[in-house]
Order: sequence, then structure tokens, then C-alpha cells
Amino acid sequence: MTGSLPEDGPKATPAKKRTREPEVRRAAILAAARDAFANQGFAKTTIREVAHRAGVTHGLVIRHFGSKEQLFLAAVPSSNNLMAEVAGDPKSLPTRIARSYVRRMSASEGSDPFVAVIRAVASEEEAAKRLFAAMHDESLEMYAHVIPSPDLPERVSSVGAYLLGVTFSRYVHRSGPLADMTDEELIRHLTPHLRAILLG
Repeated sequence: MTGSLPEDGPKATPAKKRTREPEVRRAAILAAARDAFANQGFAKTTIREVAHRAGVTHGLVIRHFGSKEQLFLAAVPSSNNLMAEVAGDPKSLPTRIARSYVRRMSASEGSDPFVAVIRAVASEEEAAKRLFAAMHDESLEMYAHVIPSPDLPERVSSVGAYLLGVTFSRYVHRSGPLADMTDEELIRHLTPHLRAILLG
């Protein structure tokens, strides 16, 4: 996978001072990756640039993550991380999803990889389509623990489509009523729609 992707990229961002602590280095790589993916998109971000931003070597990034696709997936909150936030009573699941989504997107200040994958999928990048499918599968696995249902795949796809639209309006285009809402107003707006999609 990495052989087909260019590894030369802009080096405008100053490199961080290198550290020898494995967990600190891994965290620095993921932080640099989130920022690069969100601001430049999947195609334009290179492993070399992420390494430069994080203050580590190209080889270390490969050793930790294997490929650019795997690095991207690692930078996105996994189903295990999200499960801790959404597990519980199915009746209050829509509220928990809304709060988790808004908190995550607001905390990222526009650097969430979800924004990058939206841009990438829209530009017909095959790698991005595979990444989006992987994210969907993780979401399906997560929701299955909370609301098992024969039509769960359709419901999860609908939630994804809905949040894609919200993400584009609020965090990519940054214009219109959704973009003008406070975080709490957005949570209140999202909750009934998510309840209708997930619980019927």
C-alpha cells in the first residue's frame, strides 16, 4: 500500500524535538497525523511529513503503524474507545452519541481525521473509500453491543450519512444554522434525529 503512495511532502511545519520515550513518540505521531490529515487530506499527507511534524524518523512511523492507511485508522477513535462512552441504556444512546460526537469534533478544533476522510472520499480516492468502509464496520460492531437489531446495518449507515452531513456543514463548510449553534444547542438538535434513526 505504501509503495503506491508518494512519500515526498511539504516540510513547512517545524519538526518537534525528538524523544526516546515510546508512548510519548506514539502520541506525538498520532497528534501530528490528525493535524496533517485534517488540514491537507489523505492523499497529500505523507508518512515522511507526519514523522517530521512529530520529531521522529520515517522508519519509526512505519514500525509503529505499517502504512499510511493504518496510521489514519489509528488516528481515528476506535470502537473500543467510543464504546466506553456509548455503552449503557439503549434509550439514552442517542444523547450519548450526540455528546460524544460534538465533544470529539469540538476538541479536535477541525483536526479530526473524520473531516479528512470526508474530503478524500468526495475526491474519489480509493484508499479513502476503504478507510471509510473500515470506520463503518467499527461503528457497526460498536452499536451491535448496545442495540442488536436485524436492520442495524441500515440504521448505522443512516447515522453515518446524517453525521457526515452535519460534519460537512459545521466543520468543513462552516456556514449555516448548524455551524452557528453552540455545542449544547447542537447536542439538543442532534439527539431527536439520532433517536429516530437508531430506535425508530
